[in-house]
Formats: sequence, structure tokens, C-alpha cells
Amino acid sequence: MPPSTPTELKKFLLAEGFEVYRMLGDQVVLADRVRDNLIMDSWVTARPGPACDVRFVIRAQARDFPGETEQQLFARARSLAEAARERGYAEVAAKRVEVPDPGGGSQTLDVWYQVTFEKSVGAEPELASELRYALSLEKTVPVDSQR
Repeated sequence: MPPSTPTELKKFLLAEGFEVYRMLGDQVVLADRVRDNLIMDSWVTARPGPACDVRFVIRAQARDFPGETEQQLFARARSLAEAARERGYAEVAAKRVEVPDPGGGSQTLDVWYQVTFEKSVGAEPELASELRYALSLEKTVPVDSQR
């Protein structure tokens, strides 16, 4: 039986060797260890319930593909998730996110075209397996990707 509360889910994930980046409402956001002393958001989350949900976000960055339309950029992000779709993941959201200047200026540095995918899983072993799979996915469309 899967964990039914965010706290139970967090404890389960830690016991399975996952690193937790943060709690976001009822979701547990997993960490991606970039270096020994640096962890970042992995763009992978788990949500508890009768069947736990595993989510991940893939994005295409507008500055990497100058001149492409919003529709083309979303298509690039979706194409990166083809194998996940075959595994049972479904698209649940798509949004345009402006990346502001972190120095506080009014300039937008980039625009990300993000697509979120989700799959519900039942048992704890399946949950751990799906989270490992989601963590292994490329989350940003590479600049050299072909259409």
C-alpha cells in the first residue's frame, strides 16, 4: 500500500535512498545532486494517495531555439517524453514560464516552455521504480536536437 500522507511519503522516499529537495503542498519534490555539496530541483515530484502520482517536467528553452514559435517549442518538449508516454505517462499541463533577471531587473532572461507528465502507481516498489525512471530522464531539450 502506498504512503497516504506527504509526511509518510517523505519518510518512505528517504528510506529508499532518495534525496528530498523540498515539500510543496502535498507533493514531495526530489533533489538532483549536481556535485557533492550542491543539490537542485530535479523536476520530479511524488504525491501521496490511494495511488501515488509521479510527475516530471520537461522544458524547451526559447533562447536555445531562436525564431521558433511557441507551438514548436512545446512540440520539442513533448518529443523528449515519447518513451515516457509509452511507459504510461500522460501530459497533464503545459505552460510558458518567463525567467526574470535574478538581479532584480525588469528584464526577462529566457522563456521556458514546460510540459508536465504524470503516472499513477499503486505499490511502494513500483513507486520507487517509477521515481528512479523519472529522475533518469533528460529534462531540458538539448540544443542539438532535431525535429
